[in-house]
Amino acid sequence: MSIKIDKRITKYRVEKPEDKAAAAKAAAEPRKEANVVWMHEKLERPEMLIGSTYKIKTPVSDHAMYVTINDIVLNEGTPHEQRRPFEIFINSKNLDHFQWIVALTRIISAVFRKGGDVTFLVDEMKAVFDPRGGYWQAGGKFMPSIIAELGYVVEKHLQMIGLLKKPELDEDRKKLIEEKKAEYEAKTKQVDAFAKSHFPDGAQLCPKCSTAAVIMMDGCMTCLNCGDSKCG
Repeated sequence: MSIKIDKRITKYRVEKPEDKAAAAKAAAEPRKEANVVWMHEKLERPEMLIGSTYKIKTPVSDHAMYVTINDIVLNEGTPHEQRRPFEIFINSKNLDHFQWIVALTRIISAVFRKGGDVTFLVDEMKAVFDPRGGYWQAGGKFMPSIIAELGYVVEKHLQMIGLLKKPELDEDRKKLIEEKKAEYEAKTKQVDAFAKSHFPDGAQLCPKCSTAAVIMMDGCMTCLNCGDSKCG
């Protein structure tokens, strides 16, 4: 008797008695819920995704970069609803970075679609240093490279959707910062020229001593602080 096989056999596995026992034991044990969500390649892209676009303007390039991260909502409408990154796009008029931008977006998007813990991308990207040197952002923060700044953008997005927690300072450190801030403001505090003083209300600013102390006296505008008078 001949058996016709119409499908090609690519893989096979011999099941042993101990394998059956292990499988039965695993099936009898209660399953533990895992916080890590694993996705697979068969997950189809929905027609509409929720996304956020971030602008990056660096002093090393004349053109800004626009980073768009789209998220997929898993278990929508249930208590287990979760928003996870699904794909990333980077757009810029600067064609000098075209090749590595395309490669980076494809790799990061593939990691996003694979699922699991994708937060490791943040540390890996932030650790990239430009051999030509980094640059300072407008707010005074140093960026070792453009890739590192992209890592900060991904970190910001993951914090927004709840996959990463924002770092918080302890109470002692917050108190120390507030004290140093108050001390600095007290040293650098400037008095407004129109602030309340011992000069009459309604006094105008003196062009000579820059004090709000100019009043009309004997028919002439006179400064009560430095004595400057329009009448000489």
